[in-house]
Amino acid sequence: MYAEWASRLDGAVVWTHTAPPAPAVAHPVLPDGCMDLLWSEGRLLVAGPDTHAHPGGDKPGAAYAGVRFAPGAGPAILGIPAHELRDRRVELADLWPGATVRARAARIAGAPDPAAALEDLVLRLAADTGPPDPVLRAVAGQLNAGRTVAATADAVGLGARQLHRRSLAAFGYGPKTLARVLRLQRALALVRGGSTYADAAIAAGCADQAHLSREMRDLAGLTLGAYVALANSETPQPSGSSTTA
Repeated sequence: MYAEWASRLDGAVVWTHTAPPAPAVAHPVLPDGCMDLLWSEGRLLVAGPDTHAHPGGDKPGAAYAGVRFAPGAGPAILGIPAHELRDRRVELADLWPGATVRARAARIAGAPDPAAALEDLVLRLAADTGPPDPVLRAVAGQLNAGRTVAATADAVGLGARQLHRRSLAAFGYGPKTLARVLRLQRALALVRGGSTYADAAIAAGCADQAHLSREMRDLAGLTLGAYVALANSETPQPSGSSTTA
């Protein structure tokens, strides 16, 4: 069972997931431009930004808690450039001092509510790093609103090369890829809300339904019909980051 809710950290989402006791159909995790900090079975993990669907599948009965950062926010809080974690799931102990990570993981494990304890940790880390870069927030906001890369660069006052370099560090890939990922997520949200494929494609910024179908195959490895079938199943997986590592 999967559940999520808005975090006290601006733009972030807290989520929990408990895998079924018996193996079930694996749900691929689709790109969304985000990074997650996860806790499970005494381990802290980081899920980097994806450029393609990440295979689902969990250990039967395993419980997970996670915080999904807004696009561009995770690298500053965790101190790790996003492109170094692109399409990867990494133990936090491989990135930070092991003793520090083990102590924090143990505190979460001993808490009555691991998800709340994980969120508290993230809030403390965010307080230490300060507010997110307003330029990067603006980049994500412009692209998520359907602006072109060129218009976004003009709006935030960056040259094309600067925008690309800063996007790699913040989002894990260049602005063109981020724009495609965010557009796909907009379209899929509309489909889940009941829009037809054609209407969702146009509203999200695709040229037509065929364009959306191509993006779905390229970024998610699924047809739209297969995605809808999985989305309507009884045990959905997190939409942004795999619980497997």
